[in-house]
Amino acid sequence: MDALRRFIEGHERLFVLTGAGCSTDSGIPDYRDADGAWKRSPPVQFAAFSAEPAVRQRYWARSLVGWRHFGHAEPNATHRALARLEVAGRVDLLVTQNVDGLHQRAGSARVVDLHGRLDTVRCMACAETLPRAELQSQLVGRNPGWLERTARVGPDGDVDLEAGDFETFRVPDCARCGGLLKPDVVFFGEAVPRGRVEAAYEGVRRADALLVVGSSLMVYSGYRFVQAAAEAGKPIAAVNLGRTRADPLLALKVDARCAEALAFLLDW
Repeated sequence: MDALRRFIEGHERLFVLTGAGCSTDSGIPDYRDADGAWKRSPPVQFAAFSAEPAVRQRYWARSLVGWRHFGHAEPNATHRALARLEVAGRVDLLVTQNVDGLHQRAGSARVVDLHGRLDTVRCMACAETLPRAELQSQLVGRNPGWLERTARVGPDGDVDLEAGDFETFRVPDCARCGGLLKPDVVFFGEAVPRGRVEAAYEGVRRADALLVVGSSLMVYSGYRFVQAAAEAGKPIAAVNLGRTRADPLLALKVDARCAEALAFLLDW
């Protein structure tokens, strides 16, 4: 912890990259174990969601039940500590792989939501957006009885409803054009919007060090920014329970819970 404090105090312009480990204390599970392996089945693929009505029915059924938990999650001490670091003038940019919006709710302003936000829904045809809470009301109204179901909460705002009569589940279409509705997040097999990637790379260029918080970096969309920092000769520190894909690139590794490791920032 002392080494982490010295790392943060010794670099005035930090690029912060966060992952699921930041939000576990808010009741949102993470994806991977200490070895970086999946804890559950991998998330839905973009191609399957786009092409298969049964996949969409299953996705939205699980999401309907899970949203009552995910939609009420609150920022925790990790989010507040990183917001405090920004207020202290040390965070040039925070790029999060999470889709929960909790960094912003904790007070962080210089944020790139790399994989989008789950609290917004977008039409795949006309790009019309609506709040996820509004779609939740439509889903509940069209599917009586589903909201009362219970299952283990998942990291993507869903639950593990592995069996059920998904073929009877009714999914609303876009009210504007009749197109398919999708959460405004980047699915596996889908490209991260170029503007977000360019903003993140520019943040790496401006930074004098990179701090990873709560990410195993197993997904390339986040790992590439660590690679870029390493190639530029910039020091990298990581706080994560278990191994990360970037372990050989790190100047400092803190194997601890995020809130515990960053607790000192709350007193800055």
